[in-house]
Amino acid sequence: MLRLDDIKEVFLIGIGGIGMSALARYFQHLGCGVYGYDKTKTTLTSQLEKEGISVFYQDDIERIPAPFQLYSEQHLVVYTPAVPKDLNLIACLKGVGYVLHKRSEVLGIISAHRYTIAVAGTHGKTTTSSMIAHILTYSGVGCSAFLGGITANYGTNVLFSDNDLVVVEADEFDRSFLTLHPDIAIVTSTDADHLDIYGDASHVKESFRLFIKQVASNGLRIIKKGLDLPADIHYSASEQADAYASNICIENGDYYFDYIGNTEKIERIQLGVPGIHNVENAVAAITAVKHLVEDVGLLKAALTSFRGVKRRFEYIVKSESHVYIDDYAHHPEELKACLAAVKSLYPNERLVFVFQPHLYSRTRDFLDDFAKVLSQVDVLLLMDIYPARELPIRGVSSVVLLNKVQCAEKYLVSPEQAVEYVARHRPSLVVTAGAGDIDLLVEPIKEALNA
Repeated sequence: MLRLDDIKEVFLIGIGGIGMSALARYFQHLGCGVYGYDKTKTTLTSQLEKEGISVFYQDDIERIPAPFQLYSEQHLVVYTPAVPKDLNLIACLKGVGYVLHKRSEVLGIISAHRYTIAVAGTHGKTTTSSMIAHILTYSGVGCSAFLGGITANYGTNVLFSDNDLVVVEADEFDRSFLTLHPDIAIVTSTDADHLDIYGDASHVKESFRLFIKQVASNGLRIIKKGLDLPADIHYSASEQADAYASNICIENGDYYFDYIGNTEKIERIQLGVPGIHNVENAVAAITAVKHLVEDVGLLKAALTSFRGVKRRFEYIVKSESHVYIDDYAHHPEELKACLAAVKSLYPNERLVFVFQPHLYSRTRDFLDDFAKVLSQVDVLLLMDIYPARELPIRGVSSVVLLNKVQCAEKYLVSPEQAVEYVARHRPSLVVTAGAGDIDLLVEPIKEALNA
């Protein structure tokens, strides 16, 4: 059994991933020497380097940190399944004698003997877990948190506390969340995704069923209504449930709602992030923590002050002339939620939507769904598919997707052409969406609008 208390040095393969970088920061906080490899230098890896973590970018065994060139029980090697299995680094470290541990396995060990709130779902989990962590931190209860995004309130994806309360984003990719045994589990959605891993939607659902079974015997299962999973509490923002939102309204661009539970009502909650989907996330978050936060006023203030997560409906420009929103949406359901929020806030504006599909397999599996939701925009600037870990699939391309989209204007563009379009037309409403490297366009588009 891996004993984290004995670990003095940590090497993370794929350190640039959002979950891996949280572990890197956690072990550095504990005083360990932390090193990492990733294929590409990014804003996140650069930030880790500024924080004193050594990172390199070549799959070269000569670059393996000196402490790991010989085996030691005080050294820990962590990897993410997103990296290729044929890395020279992996083969070399195994040859030295190291057992490589998945990120999810280490996260399971960290949370094993703590009161754990785990948030799972094919979408919605990052914002919901970040809301919970913020409520607990803002109210003074405190928690440690491992999140799947950079919180706008704290500028990080990991929070630290001396208490035994842990908030974890439970990732369904590669069935990683099955290493967790939470006291409270939330499931926000079980839409078909990662079909390159699961094969079909039924196996995705079964994985969530297994996750729910791992909740402590005296624990709490908080499930979005309609997901057909065993639950102690069902929640919703669109219909009555054990916990739900009512009197939802928009005033001056802000969402307000009442929280209705079995035995209580919290009136006039002002939410710091927009969208009905975020009202629903807030209902789940309140349900998970209301027994821990006694002061309702603090709970409401926390939700009002919540600024969301980077790249989750993040306002980049918000002026009288221009609104520019950047979002991580890369699944049809996420795009649908993003567009619903945009249209509710700016119903009369002409929407220019820049989208980068993520993965050939996801584009293939949801081609018609992507086409349907993207047909709702006024102008679509569609980029090439971001392959991530995949090789191209014959017959799957952005051209095929573009031909299926039915909207007034649509173009296949390079990153440079997307920026040129914005600079030339200076639209009043722009959204960029995707999980690849489309975030590299954020600053150029911002500059084009502000020029």
